Amino acid sequence: MRIPLSGFGGRRGDRSMEAFGSYLKKHTEALVKDVGIEPACELTGKSKATLGRYYSDHAEHADRFMPIDAVVHLERASKYPHVTGALAELQGGTIAFDERRPNHKVKGSVNSDVIALSQRFAMLMSEYQQSIEDGIITVNEAKRLLKETTQLQQVLIDMKLHLEDESG
Repeated sequence: MRIPLSGFGGRRGDRSMEAFGSYLKKHTEALVKDVGIEPACELTGKSKATLGRYYSDHAEHADRFMPIDAVVHLERASKYPHVTGALAELQGGTIAFDERRPNHKVKGSVNSDVIALSQRFAMLMSEYQQSIEDGIITVNEAKRLLKETTQLQQVLIDMKLHLEDESG
């Protein structure tokens, strides 16, 4: 049975429930592999077999998905919020993820932000130079460029916040 998900995001358009589930299962698998199967078992209190069922593409597990509390525990330990990102994409949205995850806020200044901005821009241009060298930007190169662009954007956000703090 196919159920159209016409309300799920403009980019994805009319998707079947199977495609929706398959997409989430792929990202659930990426999350478990990011954390590691043994640590994932410890964090969630689930067995390897149970975790495997959450991302299995076998028909008997098609309606099994990881509980949201387990997703939260794993995404705290992962490098990226895979499932949350997938859910946002299915809704036609995006998430802003600060990979730095500082333990404490470092009080910066506009001057330090300008230096960081300059360094990040140089890194972006370096990635671009390497990517365009052969005249083709591959998928992996595009991902690296996107990551550098996101890091540059984060520096700009920090700079904006510091400017707002300094202006009262």
